[in-house]
Amino acid sequence: MQAANRSKPQPQRNAGFVETPRGPVRGYVAGRSASGTKTDTPIMETPQSVSVISAEQIRDQKANKLDEVLRYTAGVRAGTFGADTRNDWWLIRGFKSDDVGLFLDGMQLFYTSYASWKLQTPNMERVEVLRGPSAVLYGGSSPSGIVNVISKLPPAEPIRYVETGVNNFGNAYVGFDVGGPVATQAQNGKLFYRVVGQVQNGPTQVNFTPDNNYFIAPSVTWKPDADTTFTVLASASRQETRGINFLPYVGTVTNASFGKIPTSFFAGDPSVDKFTREQEMLGYQFERNLTDDLTFRQNARFAHVDVTYRGYVGNDYGNQATATLNRYNWYAKNTANQGDLDNQLEYRFDTGPVKHTMLFGVDLKGYQIDDYQAFGFGVSSINIFNPVYGQAETPLPTTPFRNFQITQKQAGTYIQDQMKLGNFTLVLSGRNDWVATTQDARDTGATVSSRDDSRFSGRAGLIYNFDNGIAPYVSYSTSYNPIVGLNAQNQLFLPETGKQAEIGVKIAPKGFDGYFTVSAFDLVRQNVATTLPGSVPVLQNQTGEVTSRGIELEAVANATKELKLIGAFTAYHLFNSKDLDPSLVGKTPTNTPELLVSGWADYTFRDGPLEGFGFGGGVRYIGSSWADTANTLEVPAVVLGDLALHYEWQNWRTALNVINLTDKIYVASCASATSCFYGDRRRVTASVSYKW
Repeated sequence: MQAANRSKPQPQRNAGFVETPRGPVRGYVAGRSASGTKTDTPIMETPQSVSVISAEQIRDQKANKLDEVLRYTAGVRAGTFGADTRNDWWLIRGFKSDDVGLFLDGMQLFYTSYASWKLQTPNMERVEVLRGPSAVLYGGSSPSGIVNVISKLPPAEPIRYVETGVNNFGNAYVGFDVGGPVATQAQNGKLFYRVVGQVQNGPTQVNFTPDNNYFIAPSVTWKPDADTTFTVLASASRQETRGINFLPYVGTVTNASFGKIPTSFFAGDPSVDKFTREQEMLGYQFERNLTDDLTFRQNARFAHVDVTYRGYVGNDYGNQATATLNRYNWYAKNTANQGDLDNQLEYRFDTGPVKHTMLFGVDLKGYQIDDYQAFGFGVSSINIFNPVYGQAETPLPTTPFRNFQITQKQAGTYIQDQMKLGNFTLVLSGRNDWVATTQDARDTGATVSSRDDSRFSGRAGLIYNFDNGIAPYVSYSTSYNPIVGLNAQNQLFLPETGKQAEIGVKIAPKGFDGYFTVSAFDLVRQNVATTLPGSVPVLQNQTGEVTSRGIELEAVANATKELKLIGAFTAYHLFNSKDLDPSLVGKTPTNTPELLVSGWADYTFRDGPLEGFGFGGGVRYIGSSWADTANTLEVPAVVLGDLALHYEWQNWRTALNVINLTDKIYVASCASATSCFYGDRRRVTASVSYKW
């Protein structure tokens, strides 16, 4: 073995543009990513499915939430719960991934119960989707994949940007993005800053349901020399909204005796209902080139979230003939803290003709949630077409059904070797995790239950890059996820495990700024927690094993300097391969379409009399799903269209974006026969921005 005497991979250059895994993407096409390996690796040399959504694509499509960012991504069902503004929800390869599969700058943002995290799209430089198990590098996570959001970092060149807009519901916003070098003689070329912020306020498509968001994200980078970078990132945000939907299957998917429930119907009471989230984060990213061949990185973050949810929630009909809906009483107060520390040592060396990039890592995670939830009946029913609000508030039960503090501490060590021999790249990765989880009663502090777990995860992947731009690959990986949460018996869940085999081909034609990916996978998820049908409040048990087998196709291209293209096709069969209830074996879990197709194009005139004018549009097909575990109540497929018009002149940009162009009324999904969720109605957003 000998030192390679080769420095870190050089940033990818394309027509003067320099790409790094943490930096901007030119147009829609990314060439590099660190999500799949934690090193600066070309996507064409990564033997796993990776998608990258650029800030430019987010802007062109006017995505307001993270799940809207993911709508045109292969393998992802985004917006599972429709127009609900409280959270971002998505499935990857058929499995829920928003709870343990959300990462920010390579570190997990885990949530359970209602203590979810909310990331703001104006502060997203790129969003990367890594499909398949990723526990070998990241520890406990979804076996179907992760979504890794990359924050905007302080730029080397000054940026000054402001934007304002409003949609047809009257929801308006104003935002800004400023940054650049700190202009002092002592810090010339060494200190950089950035501040991104936005205020959003106004109603949504559901009566009495605002979507108010306030956030600010400052960051500072210090570069004392060419080999050292230290960045501090902070953010604070607040959201004010209300819970919506939880409507019956009859009356949303199919007609009730009175027809359909209006999409604007609010089943709660504006004098009672509220959902607020206060969230703060503080962290840093440190990188030091110790030698030409050796690089040390350390990333850390502390995050805090406080969620209060109060409301009356729909609970099937009291009397369908009179359009009367029953309701139940709900209160949740969740406070969570999470700390992450990830240490990485990257060593580049050669053994004969084989070039190695070795990665050694040690990471620590700490998570704690105070989970208080109370539930009761006794709320007056509500008439769908003549609702009466402002009645005397129904008191909550004095005894909560959940009143616990759960603490989880996780330590992991991992090692990875990326071996390159000619056109072959072999990636071998291994990791072991040690996890301690305790559940304490909040009122007494007594330990109710505890678990200590340890697990090894592994991955092997091989890819061959032909000189013509075709790269077939194969991979096998396992995963481990120590769930934070309680089953229906108020006991800690067993850890989930998963395994996946994947084969595919990546194609990046020479001289063409774009790539195509075709992949097939066989994914098994074990110890799956599923919602008990009809449980009120919602309760879960681990019912066995679920298998997902399918194919994905994705195309992304900057076809010309004017035209940008995206296409995605996903088809899989998701079924219960083992279950405590034998009648459910072979059935598809609720809420899960098995066919997704989408395409988007954007064209901008670069010269001539129409210079600066552009237009774009997309079509999304979301396949049918089931509203019950027995697969007897079908939620129909839907085709949706989106539109974009924009014009740039000097430093100005104006845009008009429309989602659900034809104003299709549809049900996004049903978790059960009494919990269905309408999708977004037509939303038209007009915006104007100025940069200097």
